[in-house]
Amino acid sequence: MTETTGLTGYTAEFMEIANNYAEIWNQPDPALRRIAIANLWADDGVGYLEGVRFSGHNELDTRVADIYEKFGASGKYKVRHAGDTSVHQDVIMFTIEVVTLDTDEIAWAGRVFLILDGDGRIREDYQVTVQFAVELLPIGEPPA
Repeated sequence: MTETTGLTGYTAEFMEIANNYAEIWNQPDPALRRIAIANLWADDGVGYLEGVRFSGHNELDTRVADIYEKFGASGKYKVRHAGDTSVHQDVIMFTIEVVTLDTDEIAWAGRVFLILDGDGRIREDYQVTVQFAVELLPIGEPPA
C-alpha cells in the first residue's frame, strides 16, 4: 500500500517531485539546470550514486551536467521516470530510466530513494543501478 500522508498529503505532489527529478537530467541549459537543482534539493542536500557522495548544489550540478553531457547531449538518450512512485512519510522511491530516443529501449535504470526535508526538498538522494548496458559505462559501471 502506498502511504500518501507525508509532507503534503498529496500523491500528485510526490509524483511531480519524481518527474522533475527525472527531467533535470535532460536539461541542456546550465542556468535552468542550476535553478531546478536549487528547487529540488535542500541547500545542504547530498546525492549518492554507487557509493560516491555529491554534497551541496555545486557538486550536484557538476554530477547532473556530467550525465547530461555524456548522454543527453548526444541526442541518443533521454532520462524518464518509470511511473512507479511509492511514498512513505518523507521518503519517495521510484525508478528512472535512460532510454534511447529512436527505439525507447532501456539502456540504464536506477532505483531512486529520496529523503525530503520539512520543506519538501531533497535532503538525501540515493541511486542504485538496477539495469545497465555495456555501451553506457560509466553511468552504470559496477563497482570493481
